[in-house]
Amino acid sequence: MTAPYVDLVHTLRQAFPQPVSDRVHDAYFAFSVLRTLDQVDALKSRQPLLGVSEVPDYDLARAQVMADQPRLLEEVSRQLVGYLSGMFIWGHPRAQINVVPPPTIASIIGGLLPSIYNANLVSEESSRRVAVAEVEAAAMTSRLVGYDPSQSAGVFTFGGTGTALYGVRLAIEKVFPGTMQQGLRQPAAIVCSERSHYACKTVAGWLGLGFDNVVSVPADGNNEIRPCLAETLCRDFLKNGGTIAALIATMGTTDAFGVDDLVALHGLRDRLVDEFGLERPPHLHADAVIGWAWSVFNDYDFDANPLGFRGRTVRALAAVRRKMQSLHLADSIGIDFHKTGFTPYVSSLFLVKRAADLAHLTRSRESMPYLFQSGVYHPGEYTLETSRSASGAMSALANLLLFGKNGLRALLGHVVSMAETLREQLEAHAATTVLNRGNFGPVTLFRVYPDGVDTFAMPELEQTRADHREQLREYNRYNHELFDIIQSEAMRGQGVVISLTDCYRETDYGEPVVALKSYILSPFAEEEAVGAVLESIWRARQILAERRRMTDSRA
Repeated sequence: MTAPYVDLVHTLRQAFPQPVSDRVHDAYFAFSVLRTLDQVDALKSRQPLLGVSEVPDYDLARAQVMADQPRLLEEVSRQLVGYLSGMFIWGHPRAQINVVPPPTIASIIGGLLPSIYNANLVSEESSRRVAVAEVEAAAMTSRLVGYDPSQSAGVFTFGGTGTALYGVRLAIEKVFPGTMQQGLRQPAAIVCSERSHYACKTVAGWLGLGFDNVVSVPADGNNEIRPCLAETLCRDFLKNGGTIAALIATMGTTDAFGVDDLVALHGLRDRLVDEFGLERPPHLHADAVIGWAWSVFNDYDFDANPLGFRGRTVRALAAVRRKMQSLHLADSIGIDFHKTGFTPYVSSLFLVKRAADLAHLTRSRESMPYLFQSGVYHPGEYTLETSRSASGAMSALANLLLFGKNGLRALLGHVVSMAETLREQLEAHAATTVLNRGNFGPVTLFRVYPDGVDTFAMPELEQTRADHREQLREYNRYNHELFDIIQSEAMRGQGVVISLTDCYRETDYGEPVVALKSYILSPFAEEEAVGAVLESIWRARQILAERRRMTDSRA
């Protein structure tokens, strides 16, 4: 008679991929995945979300306990599918919320394969040839941005914040050698745009620099850093005895797709080194997690325009290309394939121009005696993570292989073209105004006003005139209420899913400007989906106007 645990182990073996080929069980594995996907497909409709949206019951979730006995794989899979109900379908043309793309089939497969066999990129010992995928993806991307892949290096990490953390951690070690061993002994600053991602503050806090040592430089009307003010602030900081660890250029802001002038910041760094005799220059990091993809246009002939983009799209793509061509000037670059590279979360690449810089972060082999016994590729010697999934690298490589330059060019050109179409339609109506006219990505920030407002003059008055503070606040509330109506409809599967930002930028007198936001990243978006945005706006305006009339009549 066998012990009960032995029977359980034999049963549970069926829930694992078999280590030796078994055609029957292999078919069961594939069928289990296909059946699960079929159940997910049953949640789809013509609406931009799976199933129906429900209010999450977190109290019930906290009450759950682990059962005593195993359950059937089929039961578990069915329950897991249920958690997707209400999830947005990012590939739906009417899902235009933030910078979240639909992943390609190739990138999903790329993420799945290493998950099945648990490849760990800490070393080639635990990832074998999968490690080659990381090197290949980093090398291909290095060439795109203008780095020499024989000199550069890259590691995939846990997100855009992770790439910034790597960049700033490297910066600290370069300006304060020995910090890895002895700890941070004096303060240092990070200089970035006021419109940079809050990851700059996150990184400063987690690395011990502190939020207060993030120097935020005012941005211009196009949401781009003002290099002249950056120079003034840096000079003042250095004259007062401070140390600047890193200059961070935001190459595509999250809200408005503002692209900083990396050439100007590179020149500023050189002037500071000369003027102040800096033996250890500030590290120049490009936060290009969104904008990196436009590097595929670096060698595109816009005059010949072989892909046939329309004129307004050519202008938009060329304007971004002009700034992205300078990425090679940065000492390191943060890249998110899960944003404008159309892969699943998480696929973030930290690139360094000089691979030798990673030596600043290297730990001794003696501190890791159970690793690195064979092979030559051991990024775990300098990465923050020990357990590092290969899914991000394989997903990124999958799309680099799938798209080629022209494929990614076509996708970016298409979503930008749809965004430009939306802008044209918004600018054609008296009640709407586009706020980020000078930014040329797939995101459109706009503001909606009630009837009777001069939308040609009002945005400028709100931005510059403190005597319009109350009107600004009133129209901020108005846009919030419109968003709530549009969002409520979207949760019922109607209209479009768009975003709202509480602070597109601040006014000259320090007030936040609220804006509605359409972020088109679906390859399935067509002009019909663009028109749906306008339809949702007009419907929300009518509902809100009726509500206010009823409120006024009661008063």
